[in-house]
Amino acid sequence: MADLSVKIGGLKLKNPVMTASGTFGYGLEFADFVPLEEIGGIIVKGTTLNPREGNDYPRMAETAQGMLNCVGLQNKGVDYFCRNIYPQIKDIDTNMIVNVSGSSPDDYAKCAARINELDKIPAIELNISCPNVKQGGMAFGVTTTGAASVVRAVRERYNKPIIVKLSPNVTDVTEIAKAVEAEGADSVSLINTLMGMAIDIERRRPMLSINTGGLSGPAVKPVAVRMVWQVAKAVKIPVVGLGGICTAEDAIEFLMAGATAIEIGTANFLDPAVTIKVRDGINNWLDNHGCSSVSEIIGALEG
Repeated sequence: MADLSVKIGGLKLKNPVMTASGTFGYGLEFADFVPLEEIGGIIVKGTTLNPREGNDYPRMAETAQGMLNCVGLQNKGVDYFCRNIYPQIKDIDTNMIVNVSGSSPDDYAKCAARINELDKIPAIELNISCPNVKQGGMAFGVTTTGAASVVRAVRERYNKPIIVKLSPNVTDVTEIAKAVEAEGADSVSLINTLMGMAIDIERRRPMLSINTGGLSGPAVKPVAVRMVWQVAKAVKIPVVGLGGICTAEDAIEFLMAGATAIEIGTANFLDPAVTIKVRDGINNWLDNHGCSSVSEIIGALEG
């Protein structure tokens, strides 16, 4: 068996397979299907400073090779998480990582500060694709100044590893990556969902309640691999790749493109045990190709 362990800054993972926020609940929901401690890391659903109701229904729509969603970060807030969820997940023997969202840098920082107090949460992932209410709803992650402002605020109040989840809905993702790296990000994860839309032609109405939503699933994988490859060459911090990963072969593409670890999202809805299958598939590929460690293929793209 190959050595599957990897490091993301100071964060040690048993293997490079993690779950993407919003697709795996708090991990507990999948305990009957997969041994949670065998996953490299579980990124729990988005958490905000205050409770959020999310968007009206319908907020999910199936598309060719993927899905659209506009859930809207529905959650009960960070205090509820600390009081009710944390006690249930703190002893799971893997990296339990909280995805943090907000509507201002101060919101992000306050939420992160609360999570910083939790000993068994070793890292956070910042979702900077959230709308900046002070700038008319423009996402923080689409400008270097917006992205940097969030990381700067959080870094002042959070002293554990920070993974920044980058939006693909930008002109040059490498500039955003370099901006958050300069402000103290320990890693970047990409890609978040691509903005999309679907229309019910019989009703002549959008399929989602707010008209547009985030596209995920196999359809986005080529875009995600390209962006991971670009960012891995542009920054010195580790890159986490995600976007349409369903198989070990998909994951290996991201690793060869320069990702140190990967996240599986939409595929969890199709197969709740996909994380372990991908982990085992990576190991089998490494064994079959004479590799003793997964590190041998990270960034090993030739040409």
